[in-house]
Amino acid sequence: MEDMEGSQWIAENWFDILSAVGIVGGLFFTAVALRSDTKTRRIAHLLTITTNHREIWKEYLRNPQLARVLDPCADLARQPITVDEKEFVNFVILHLSSVYYALRDELVIKLEGVRRDARSFFSLPIPQAIWEKTKGFQNDDFVAFVEESRRGGYQ
Repeated sequence: MEDMEGSQWIAENWFDILSAVGIVGGLFFTAVALRSDTKTRRIAHLLTITTNHREIWKEYLRNPQLARVLDPCADLARQPITVDEKEFVNFVILHLSSVYYALRDELVIKLEGVRRDARSFFSLPIPQAIWEKTKGFQNDDFVAFVEESRRGGYQ
């Protein structure tokens, strides 16, 4: 008897059951597609960051006047920072800021070593001097990120 009642209920409600299964299936496939799309966008953002990084550092390699930027013994008292050096370091700071916000908002896959890279770069005399003069123009959370990186925090 119960089996007959169940069959009758299914016969009376087949459309609602099919609709519910369709909705649940649609939600499942939407979730799978969204996850896949998110991964694709994160990789696309990473490729853009990589392209921008390469363009900035190609300028360093093309312009021998920028060699002092990475010189740990650069004497700023003897030879002040040039306009080209300041411009280059500001490009690096802007790029790092973009990377920071992309990482914070999980728009790219986690990049290991960004903090170590920032610490290494900002420990150099020219980047350090330029950072000290320009950090007041940056967002507070980005400044905190760079300062924490410089101190070696959040390994």
